[in-house]
Amino acid sequence: MILLPGRRGLLVAESVVLGALVALDMTLAVRPGPVQGQLATITLEFAPGLGPVVALLAVLRRRFPDHTAALAAAVSGLSLLGTAIAAVIAATAGRQLPPQPSAAEALAIALMVGACCHRLAPRAAAALAILGGAATTLAPILRYGAETPAALFAAGAALLWGGALAVGLILRDAEVRSRADVLEIRTTERLRLARELHDLVAHQITGIVVRVQAAHRVAERSGGDTETFAELETAGAAALSAMRRLVGALRTDGEDLFVPPADLATAVDRAVPDDTRIHLDVSDDLAVLPVTPEVVTTTHRLLTESLTNVRRHAPDAVEVRVLVRHEPRGELRVEVVNDGAARPARRGGYGLLGMAERVAAVGGTVQAGPAAGQRWRVAARLPLDPG
Repeated sequence: MILLPGRRGLLVAESVVLGALVALDMTLAVRPGPVQGQLATITLEFAPGLGPVVALLAVLRRRFPDHTAALAAAVSGLSLLGTAIAAVIAATAGRQLPPQPSAAEALAIALMVGACCHRLAPRAAAALAILGGAATTLAPILRYGAETPAALFAAGAALLWGGALAVGLILRDAEVRSRADVLEIRTTERLRLARELHDLVAHQITGIVVRVQAAHRVAERSGGDTETFAELETAGAAALSAMRRLVGALRTDGEDLFVPPADLATAVDRAVPDDTRIHLDVSDDLAVLPVTPEVVTTTHRLLTESLTNVRRHAPDAVEVRVLVRHEPRGELRVEVVNDGAARPARRGGYGLLGMAERVAAVGGTVQAGPAAGQRWRVAARLPLDPG
């Protein structure tokens, strides 16, 4: 797995904090006088020594997110094992072990609980959260008794566990909402494309029916075969009626009829406003370039959305460069580059998602992001014949 820059920063931050807490635990570890039995003496060092192990496992969850459940179980299991060993040693030594700091251990468990609540299925997340809660809150009391220091450790660990649980659930809810928004955007864009394509088909069927009617009239005058033309006219009229009903069902209330651009040149003219900031660079053959209607409408949509984002997110832009050129490899290159603040499309990037969905539907690709010189660039390549 390759970590993204933002996640890499979180990994470094967590490593630094956990490392600092491990060092603090080691520094503040209580070192009592002689205790009965060598095993008891060794165990007095066990609690702070457990911190580095569970801290390492907690950090590894970012490197191996698919193994979050196993890592969480290992962290909580080691903590509970340490508690059990401490209890046995306390009984063997005939005295309660002195309280040992375990901040790194508590934070590691909290991080794993948050990750489980965020990433795992509900049942697995609940089970591991309960296991982590038991490990982190019961450990101080079962290891060192219910005296004031241990009770304070337990209370702090419980608060940390509760905070991690809440953060994990909040992140989970945000991710669910984000996925729902993405699905809605994709569905909306597909419906818009379907409406436009059906408008195009209805327009083309109308042209076919008109031509058939004209041919029918000519055949009547010349005494030719009129029956075939009559059948074609009837079939075309029926198809046109069905298409209009379908278009009406797809269109929402108050939505205007989409009038498709006749060609790429018209699509560019409609999408690009008359603005002195905009520098247009287009191929001379756009008006006669053989291209499918869906590529024409996609080009129009791409330019419209990109220029709308420029107006919304870079209103102080001094220069906007629009490029629409026919590439030798049978592709159409569409770019919109603006200076000013480089910010993503509207609604957290969902405008870009809609563009990507539209471009992918015709077999193209689109990229958007910062460009050299404090600029923002949207670049797409569309096949002239999606096939």
